[in-house]
Amino acid sequence: QVQLVESGGGLVQPGGSLRLSCAASGSIASINYMDWYRQAPGKSREWVATITSGSITTYGYSVKGRFTISRDNAKNTVSLQMNSLKPEDTAVYYCHDGDFGLWGQGTQVTVSS
Repeated sequence: QVQLVESGGGLVQPGGSLRLSCAASGSIASINYMDWYRQAPGKSREWVATITSGSITTYGYSVKGRFTISRDNAKNTVSLQMNSLKPEDTAVYYCHDGDFGLWGQGTQVTVSS
């Protein structure tokens, strides 16, 4: 069973950028859907973006045009490039295997001046 480990979170000022990475312990080449979700304090978990095995991408309305999801099957990684960050992007970000329902432990992103 694949395990997922996120990294790259941190504190950034509004308007800044961060790149999150999700490293899988096994091959992701055959996984049809890899996703990013986020959960802000006191709120339910929110879908952020999905990338298919054919690299088709979809985004949540609040991040479309600012975030980019990508995958590298050779390195078994999924990334989330986040630009023009806003305070409302503050959350714990989770990597998700959409085929098997597996979650990483999350990485904290804080956008604040």
